[in-house]
Amino acid sequence: MTGIGRPDATSVAREHTGAIMPTDARCLVEIDEASGVVRLTGVLDAAGADTVRAALLTRLCDRPGTVVADVTGLRVADPVGRSVFAEIRREVADWPAADLLLCDPATSGPGGADAAPTGVPAWPTLDGALAAAPLAAVLTAELAPTVGAARQARELVATGCQHWDVRTLAEPASLAITEMVNNVVAHARTPMTIRLAPQAGTLRVAVRDHSPLRPAFAGPAPPTRAGGRGLLLIDTVAHRWGSSPVPDGKVVWCVLHPDDDTDPVD
Repeated sequence: MTGIGRPDATSVAREHTGAIMPTDARCLVEIDEASGVVRLTGVLDAAGADTVRAALLTRLCDRPGTVVADVTGLRVADPVGRSVFAEIRREVADWPAADLLLCDPATSGPGGADAAPTGVPAWPTLDGALAAAPLAAVLTAELAPTVGAARQARELVATGCQHWDVRTLAEPASLAITEMVNNVVAHARTPMTIRLAPQAGTLRVAVRDHSPLRPAFAGPAPPTRAGGRGLLLIDTVAHRWGSSPVPDGKVVWCVLHPDDDTDPVD
């Protein structure tokens, strides 16, 4: 990646409001609210990797679609800093309408994981990177942690499955999102963001809340135990599922595939 001089001793991150806040990184993180661009400048080392990870994951949570990290003015100082971009891209691979690309003038050609030393697809110009970011087909809803939240989430699923012509996934997706939302209502008790998007014949569903408590699945619940079957149901109807820790909470996601046997458990 291209390098620039180290910034002054006070490291900063710039939010869309223009405010500057102290961070523990030696680079500047600037978020462009009008687009999916996050500009990184300065020096990225192991100490700053967590700050960059937090900023990019937050942006990917807040805005559906591809995020482009512009590293034109960033110098990566060590392998830990270099690996953070690939780690983030792997983390969001199954989120609805989420991906990370780079704008890096050090790349020799447009796109492809081999074009960037980070292992993340990169383009030498910002225009090229933005042109490669597809427009996301996505539905999003902000819900309060109330008893009616699951019903609202199912309505969103029904709308999406009909619009995207993945009607066979409507029932398993409704079952999965009901359990995901009910877990937020019962345990996290925070506002939540529901997001779903189609991808290559599958349906990606995610619920983002503001609790750090992550779901723990220990396999089938004993028949003598009341409750505790929500995660089992998700595991049964989903092709795969998981949870991602993010700043100020987590994202619980699942991928539904039309070829899977989606008969719910008794």
